[in-house]
Amino acid sequence: MSTRTYRDAVDHLNSLQSNAATLEAVRASGGRLSQFAIPEMVEYLGRIGYSTSDLNKLNVVHITGTKGKGSTSAFTDSIIRRAHPEWKVGLYTSPHLVAVRERIRINGAPISEELFTKYFFEVWDKLKQNTKTANPSTPLMPGYFRFITLLAFHTFLELKVDATVLEVGVGGRYDSTNIVPKPIVTGVTALGLDHTAILGKTLKEIAWQKAGIFKEGVPALTVEQPEEGLAVLKEQAQELKASEFAVVPQIPGLSKLKLGLAGGHQYQNATLAVHLAKKFIAAQTSEDIPEDLPPSFVEGLRLTKWPGRCQTVEDPRHSNTTWFLDGAHTLESLHCCMQWFVSPDAALRDAREFENRSRVLIFNCTSGRSGNSFLSAMLKSAAELLRTHGKDENASALFDQVIFCANVTYADGGFKGDLTTLAIPESDLAHLKTQHELADAWSSLLPTFPKENIHVLPSIEHAVNVIRRLEGSDKAIDVLVAGSLHLVGGVIEVAGLSDVAL
Repeated sequence: MSTRTYRDAVDHLNSLQSNAATLEAVRASGGRLSQFAIPEMVEYLGRIGYSTSDLNKLNVVHITGTKGKGSTSAFTDSIIRRAHPEWKVGLYTSPHLVAVRERIRINGAPISEELFTKYFFEVWDKLKQNTKTANPSTPLMPGYFRFITLLAFHTFLELKVDATVLEVGVGGRYDSTNIVPKPIVTGVTALGLDHTAILGKTLKEIAWQKAGIFKEGVPALTVEQPEEGLAVLKEQAQELKASEFAVVPQIPGLSKLKLGLAGGHQYQNATLAVHLAKKFIAAQTSEDIPEDLPPSFVEGLRLTKWPGRCQTVEDPRHSNTTWFLDGAHTLESLHCCMQWFVSPDAALRDAREFENRSRVLIFNCTSGRSGNSFLSAMLKSAAELLRTHGKDENASALFDQVIFCANVTYADGGFKGDLTTLAIPESDLAHLKTQHELADAWSSLLPTFPKENIHVLPSIEHAVNVIRRLEGSDKAIDVLVAGSLHLVGGVIEVAGLSDVAL
């Protein structure tokens, strides 16, 4: 019998990706997430030998939202692990930065290549063997994200976890994670406009999708929201018979803590995480948890790690280079990114050195998102923040060089296996359409910015090579990488940052 490897598993998984033409057809049609998604997911679950009631054994904290759902999941996982170190805690998130197994974690660590391969082929083989479908229109094999969700459920059940923090992929109501009949608690982070082609173009529509994770008899928690979004969440909590609906209050002392994740916006995520963890622990034990922050919760908040989000990484081999990594990809999250970068915690950490450092932006955004509005918002935020911090410079002085590159990993056009994506249109890649549009937008926003310092490049390796050439000058270099988590993951891989960043 042939031995199947991790590489084989990743190749099989990549064969389940939707290509760019399929994704564009969904966008162009104004396609919405299908109401058949949940029944199909339940059917796939049955074909690998489980019923939905089996998923209740996972003791799920289910988290959705537009901004901060990954960070909130990371905070919640970290708190629960510190409050109950004897528990085995599963964490399921997306996307991954460098290796797909990052999406499935046990006690904070990605499962090993060996375990990933073992459980992957157990799920794959069962789906290939059990081909009977209740609905003839259901595809024989699930798509990429659905498969990894099934793999996560299988992994957590096989390893008998005591708790599972489950992050929604997109939306909530029709998301493949939304087949757990009775989570312990559900949470919704800050709402905003993203994935509008499939979730709806208004905050009300998006709130309706997110609120779909609420369940009968299960507490539903959220943060302060715009009024129109909050009204929909509240209405859906009542309709779906949640045991309670609450906008979580501030927690005394939390705002004074130094959190494990940088950025002022993380205090809202941490607040929701604390309340989710308290509800979870209270439901699972007879503990009387105090209203303030127990020491284990403080430790959990301080030790939370979530790579690629407002993350500062000193280059291990180039002492004069500092990387600032943030996968922000919505208007709201890019504003938070700039609040972090243009602050004493990042680019302004040494006011005397501000003029003596070279700053470079590496940016990309995926098709369907508005690069022009993103760059405009970033520059507007930068100008305001520079003034706030007593800098006379306008936004054009913040960066000396800008690089717009495709999310292709290597200069030869190849991808690291785990970073393979079929979602980039071939014509876009061939002509770098998105990147040229970004460069044109930058020039129109900052007409005096030197054209020779605007780079349009076909790969992440090309972008990193520009940084390496700049390292030959006398100036220290600060590099902000933003606009896409896939871009951030590729930079971590190509620039050799994995050992210090992940």
